[in-house]
Amino acid sequence: MPSAIRIHRNGGPEVLQWEEVSVGDPGPNEARVRHHSIGLNYIDVYFRSGLYPVSFPVGLGMEAAGIVDAVGAGVTNVKPGDRVAYASPPNGAYSELRNMPADRLVNLPEGVSFEQAAAVLLKGLTVQYLIKRTYKVQRGDTVLVHAAAGGVGLIACQWLNAIGATVIGTAGSDEKAALARAHGCHHAINYKRENFADRVKEITGGAGVPVVYDSVGKDTFQGSLDCLRAFGMLVCFGNSSGPVPPIDIAKACRGSLYLTRPSIMVYMAKREDLIAGAKDLFDVMLCGSVKIEVNQRYPLSDAAQAHRDLEARKTTGSTILVP
Repeated sequence: MPSAIRIHRNGGPEVLQWEEVSVGDPGPNEARVRHHSIGLNYIDVYFRSGLYPVSFPVGLGMEAAGIVDAVGAGVTNVKPGDRVAYASPPNGAYSELRNMPADRLVNLPEGVSFEQAAAVLLKGLTVQYLIKRTYKVQRGDTVLVHAAAGGVGLIACQWLNAIGATVIGTAGSDEKAALARAHGCHHAINYKRENFADRVKEITGGAGVPVVYDSVGKDTFQGSLDCLRAFGMLVCFGNSSGPVPPIDIAKACRGSLYLTRPSIMVYMAKREDLIAGAKDLFDVMLCGSVKIEVNQRYPLSDAAQAHRDLEARKTTGSTILVP
């Protein structure tokens, strides 16, 4: 029988259990995928810890790449033998084999490996909608990206640089700041040694930036608002430091600011948006504008250690689990 990581209660990494699971034939509009690589993402921690509610027992993981080995009735977009990837619910990517809604699968072009796809699809689609749809970044814009040495951050730095934007990034060490600079970040701020809001104002000559991309949450929220120019947009798309507490919107959004909490599940809900976003992502990868580096690999059975390292901010770039 195939095996998978599942949880039976919320908690720390210790609740991740390696178990045998039964995987039947795919139902109508489903495809069965044998995984070659699985992506690790901070949203997995939110489900494990209970920040995002789940019903038990449940698998974890929303991103993987592999080969279709069977399809159910009504499936026309993929066939057995196809190389595919996905980055969407339902949870359960931490597995050797699983059934998935076929309309959530995207075919991998030649030149994109299983490892690259599992390392990039969720993060890359996130960057795509953030910089192309949530706030459409233009050549000449100066933008702030928090956690610039993380998985989303390194992709964002490269893609924004390719667009012609000036990228200001924050990181938690000089080593991470150097990594961000090596991936297109023009101004890398070590937030442990400098006040990032003051540095952003200095860099922009006091003007502030039109958009801040913030996946950190509680620890950076007020400073991010302070970085915005009039009519600027704070894009809160994660909360690795914890959820943002209740705010007084009249005080928080002085300067006629915009605040949004986008979700990939909404932006990629329509298949046409998923396919268009994936094509955009694969195109910038294949032309070399965005390079995907897998900086950490763990056996799938050792997912608990991967979670420990992710939460301790010991990881950089993308991490994969290997079945």
